Amino acid sequence: MSEPCDLSARAVLSGFASKELSPVEVVRSCIDRINALNPVVNAVVALDEKKVLEDARFAEQQIMSGDTRGLLHGLPVAIKDLQATEGLTTTYGTDFFRDHVPNRDDGIVARIRSAGGIILCKTNIPEMSIGANTINRLFGATGNPYSPDLTCGGSSGGSAVAVATGMAPLATGSDHGGSLRIPASFCGVIGHRATPGVVPHEGRTITQTNYSLQGPMAKNVDDVALLLAVIATRDNSSRFDPMSFPLDAHDFVALDHLGLSGLEIGVTADFGGLLVSEETRSEFRKRIDFLDDAGARIRPIDIDLTSAVDADWHLRADIFATQYHRDIDAFDDTFNPNVFRSYETALNSTVLEIAKARRQQVDLFRSFAAVFDDVDVVLCPGVSVQPFPWSNLHPVEIDGRSVENYMAWLGLTSSLTVVGHPVTAIPGGADSNGLPFGLQCVGEMYKDRRLLSISRTLDQAFRSASNFRFEAPDIQRLLGLDPQCAELGKVAAVRAAQEGLEG
Repeated sequence: MSEPCDLSARAVLSGFASKELSPVEVVRSCIDRINALNPVVNAVVALDEKKVLEDARFAEQQIMSGDTRGLLHGLPVAIKDLQATEGLTTTYGTDFFRDHVPNRDDGIVARIRSAGGIILCKTNIPEMSIGANTINRLFGATGNPYSPDLTCGGSSGGSAVAVATGMAPLATGSDHGGSLRIPASFCGVIGHRATPGVVPHEGRTITQTNYSLQGPMAKNVDDVALLLAVIATRDNSSRFDPMSFPLDAHDFVALDHLGLSGLEIGVTADFGGLLVSEETRSEFRKRIDFLDDAGARIRPIDIDLTSAVDADWHLRADIFATQYHRDIDAFDDTFNPNVFRSYETALNSTVLEIAKARRQQVDLFRSFAAVFDDVDVVLCPGVSVQPFPWSNLHPVEIDGRSVENYMAWLGLTSSLTVVGHPVTAIPGGADSNGLPFGLQCVGEMYKDRRLLSISRTLDQAFRSASNFRFEAPDIQRLLGLDPQCAELGKVAAVRAAQEGLEG
């Protein structure tokens, strides 16, 4: 029997409106799920039960008196531990901030509170949110909700697991080279990487960039759009983000109803030759064949983004130098090796190499933008491989081909970061092992609402197909497993850092 914590965000809001549910009931259900399941999957790293229940009681009183305020009034929301929360520990996944309790919210958190959302908890990340495997030496690893010995992806891994397991109906994330999209794909939930500048981020260290984006995660596209409408709202903090362009965020609340028939879908398994496993290619072909049979117009696209991998390596190095040059000397040798690796790349790069990467980025953007002259959306796999053990900080090899560094296996997501187009990650059913198989839906720049509407159509098509439907994580089975992610993950993270491995 389902619990209130298993409901979608919009279903919970409907329950509030009809007085069939209360914020206290939903929050209590989420807390109970966290307390029961977190020892196994290790998704939540901070939770103040007393404060959360006080907030829920206050929201309930307002609802009962007819004083409903904001799109999220009474809804619990999980916050990625990269984003500061007033009065609630924010560690950024590192021992350096073990006891850090901010005295103010980051903008994204403040907007959620202003919309009536209840800040429920903080979710686990890699150290400083760098890496596509959610593991750190402070809290350990976060396990995949379908098999906790496997990775949930990263860096928004804790948020994805929290949503997938009913710990929270909504969660925040962020995205450099795939940090929203990878865990969404591995955990069977929805994540949206918006057009750069849609979601204000006053903490940027570079004025104009496709990196350092923040975004929503949820169980379905409508709920993702709801949270996007809140976190994209312009407020006082937005003026401190030079990329925050004018828009009416309320447009995201109600999506268009589109049919699959006649939808022009551009498809590619590897964007011209990126590293993608044969297993992933095979699973992807099955989904494309299904859409073709269902009436969509499938168009293989001839686009080469292979040079984006090298461009991304230099662009992110430039980002890391900007972000960490004031602090890097204070980090010890157990700090996240991904940070050191990217920072050292920046120091060893010439101005000309960075300039060439920026010029290449413009060329790639223009060539990719031209694809949308002929298609409504581009569809590709979510990740190049399926979930692997979190004890390996990244895949060692893919089909016999060595993975050189912590970014080499992430070309499908990082190349889309380089071009900057909006991406919605959706689940495409289960693979042959019963694990979620994710897809990336890529849209035109600045047309996020259109992309979300298309993504909902595709998501609903897969959910209605008997051969691609998959169940939510088996909570009862998870409860019967031995906890191991937290402590073993701490050991693995320290060992990896000391040995200089890239995760």
